[in-house]
Amino acid sequence: MDFTSPIFWVSLLQIIWIDLLLSGDNAVVIALACRSLPEKQRKWGILLGAAAAVGLRIIFALAVSYLLGVPLLKVVGALLLFWIAIKLVLDEGGEGHHVESADSLWKAVRTIAIADAVMSLDNVVAIAAAARGHAELFIFGLLLTIPLIIFGSQLILKLISRFPVLIWFGAALLGWIAGEMLVSDKIVLETMQTMSPQMVETIADPEDPVGLKPAALPHYLAAAIGAAFVVAFGWIVKSRRSEAVVSGSH
Repeated sequence: MDFTSPIFWVSLLQIIWIDLLLSGDNAVVIALACRSLPEKQRKWGILLGAAAAVGLRIIFALAVSYLLGVPLLKVVGALLLFWIAIKLVLDEGGEGHHVESADSLWKAVRTIAIADAVMSLDNVVAIAAAARGHAELFIFGLLLTIPLIIFGSQLILKLISRFPVLIWFGAALLGWIAGEMLVSDKIVLETMQTMSPQMVETIADPEDPVGLKPAALPHYLAAAIGAAFVVAFGWIVKSRRSEAVVSGSH
């Protein structure tokens, strides 16, 4: 490890920046999943959720090249993320208070683990790319996520408690990520390339198992549609539920 090398310090700063950006997604998921827990269990939910996030990143780091090349893996991941985002919006009222404590805690941790499993894959790829083969930088990047996720979750949880509308923004963020993930799957990219070569771009990195990425327009369009879908679907279902409750009370 050469501390005097400019490349080392550039890589270190890139990893810190990537962690700051990408850990926010995990922190949002943990905060949303833990918001209905009793006060005493929230810290446990955050700690276990952060542990799950980091543990999954370490596991994915060992098999990231293989996993990225698995066809339809990101499509399945995106669908899971859509399901989690909509579920979090529909549970906005905090029904978790009526569930037994232990069951409620493990349900929150399960939701966190599924979402992290989906999102950690891209996070690991970004950190690995910035580390440029330096194992110590890669490990540092993974470890740095622990305090960022824990403190970030606590901050977001306090904001959600004060401003419940942020739940919708959090769910929209998950929908945005799901949309991005959907169009970055190997099969989807190859299909897009066949339909219109302008929809994809070639990646020069020989270590990338796919070798393609979506062009700017389809990338942002898919992300925006994903966010809009989660909000619209959640809003329609909640409105129908409210109407059913009103009609049932008459």
